[in-house]
Amino acid sequence: MTIQRFHPTPRLCDMVIHKDTVYLAGQIVDDGSTTVEAQTRDVLRQIDALLAEAGTSKSSILTATVYLADIATFPEMNAAWDAWVDKANPPARATVEAKLADPSILVEIVVVAGR
Repeated sequence: MTIQRFHPTPRLCDMVIHKDTVYLAGQIVDDGSTTVEAQTRDVLRQIDALLAEAGTSKSSILTATVYLADIATFPEMNAAWDAWVDKANPPARATVEAKLADPSILVEIVVVAGR
């Protein structure tokens, strides 16, 4: 069984590929001083880059889980998401409110994609 791990740290990898499935760790911004919409755009940019590194794209995302520090920011997050998502191939998605590890982080997104 071949497992590829990308950008490992002692705690986690940003991406793991097993067979034709790409698993991304929760992606967050480096700079938490921006709005939910700006953070979402930045996280989606990171997701695009990781998926490209894996040889795939957002059109192959199977599932996405969006964690929001405040569910009241759902419309802001959706503004960035709707501008980004492949409308011909939208993934299954869940959005939940969660207490995130750093109070400046307003959104975290986890995706699983095919290749």
